[in-house]
Amino acid sequence: MITRIDLRGRSLSRRDLLEVLPRAEVDVEHAAEVVAPILAAVRERGAAELRDLAERFDGVRPEHLRVPADVVAAAVDALDPEVRVALEETIRRVRSVHAAQVPADFTVEVAPGAQVRQRWIPVRRVGLYVPGGLAVYPSSVVMNVVAAQEAGVGSLAVTSPPQKDNGGLPDPVVLATCALLGVDEVYAVGGAQAVAMLAFGAAGTDDVDGETLCEPVDVVTGPGNVYVAAAKRLVRGFVGIDAEAGPTEIAVLADGTADAVHVAADLVSQAEHDPLAAAVLVTPSVELAGAVESKLVDLVGATRHRERVMTALAGPQSAIVLVDDLDAGLVVVNAYGAEHLEVQTADAADVAERVTSAGAIFVGPFSPVSLGDYMAGSNHVLPTGGCAHFASGLGVHSFLRAVQVVEYDADALREVSARIVALAEAEGLPAHGEAVQARL
Repeated sequence: MITRIDLRGRSLSRRDLLEVLPRAEVDVEHAAEVVAPILAAVRERGAAELRDLAERFDGVRPEHLRVPADVVAAAVDALDPEVRVALEETIRRVRSVHAAQVPADFTVEVAPGAQVRQRWIPVRRVGLYVPGGLAVYPSSVVMNVVAAQEAGVGSLAVTSPPQKDNGGLPDPVVLATCALLGVDEVYAVGGAQAVAMLAFGAAGTDDVDGETLCEPVDVVTGPGNVYVAAAKRLVRGFVGIDAEAGPTEIAVLADGTADAVHVAADLVSQAEHDPLAAAVLVTPSVELAGAVESKLVDLVGATRHRERVMTALAGPQSAIVLVDDLDAGLVVVNAYGAEHLEVQTADAADVAERVTSAGAIFVGPFSPVSLGDYMAGSNHVLPTGGCAHFASGLGVHSFLRAVQVVEYDADALREVSARIVALAEAEGLPAHGEAVQARL
C-alpha cells in the first residue's frame, strides 16, 4: 500500500536526498499551455466566455456569474446549526491569530533632520479562489478572507466553481461562509478562468452582469488544481499571487514513542484530499513503520474515499522513510520541506525547534494537521512542493506592502551631499550628484 525507502547507513548530500525523497510529479508547464488560450479568451470575451467555460467544464451554465447578494445572505439561514457554530469558532480563532500578525510601522532618525519611516499599506483589492472539485472548502474561505480583512484590504472578491446540483451557484456552505465573513462579492466561476477573471477583470455580456462583471484585482490567492496553479503562473506580473499551490503534503517525523494509530490516521486524512496527495513518514523505528503499515490497511479499508486514499498512498509521492536516528530524520524533513510537518517524538517541542523548512509544524500527539485545517487558528494555505524552503504560508503579510518614506531637511541633506556626489561620480552617474547640489 505504501513503499519504504531505507536510508539507514547512508550519508547523502542534500542534492542526493532531493533525488530519492518522494514527491508528486506535476507538469505545470503542460498545464500552462492548456490554460493560456483560456486566459486569452476570458480577457477578450468576458462573461460570455466564462459561461461557455462553465458549461464545458462544470456541466452547468450559470445565469448569475456574480451571485446575487441576497442569495449569499440567505445561505446562512440554510446552514446546519452545528456547522455554523464550527465556522464561527474557526473565524474567531483565525482572526485572533492573524490580528497579531499585523506588523508595526516604524520611524528611524538616522541623523538630526534625517528621517526614514516605514509604512505597511494593504493592497487595494484581492481575489480569493476557493476550490470546488473533489471537495469543497468553506474553511479556505475563512483562511483567505480573514487574512485579507486583518491586513485592511478594502475590496474582496471570492470565486468558486458553479455546482450543477446547486443551480449553477457555488457550494451553499461556501456562500454561507462568505456571508458570515461579511463578503457579498461572490462569483460562480472556477478553474483557470476564475484566475483570468480576477487578474484581468471581465466585461459583462448579459443584462444581469452589468457593463462590468468583475473589476481586476491586485493579488490572487487560494489553492487549486494544476490548471489553477498554471493560470496563476501566467498572470503573475499582471497581479501578485500567493503561490503556485501543488498537491497537498504531510510529513510525519516520529520515533518509537509515537502512536501508530495516530500516525496512520494522519497519513490517511491527508491522502483523502487528492490521488496526488503526498503522505510521508520519516522514522528511525522499524517497529513503528511496521505498525503503521498494518494500521493503514485497516483504516484505508474503512474510510469513505478509500480508492482516492489508496492511490495517493501507493503513488510515488508517498513513502515510509527509514533513517538511522532522529538527527538523520531532521536532515531528511528539512531537505523535504513539507507543506505540513508533524513531530511525534519524545521531547517533540525541542525537536520541532530544529526544523528549518516546513509550511507549518504540528507538535506532539494532540496537534494533528486536521486541527490546522480547521480550527487551530493558523492558516492552512501553505507552500507545497518544497517551496517552504523560501516561502511562507498565507497570512496578513500576503496582502501588505512595505513602503519607505524618506524625509530630510536642508541641513541633513547638506551633511551627506559630498559623499553622495562621490558615489555618483564613482558609478558614472554625475547627474545624481548634481540633483543634490542643485538644492544647496
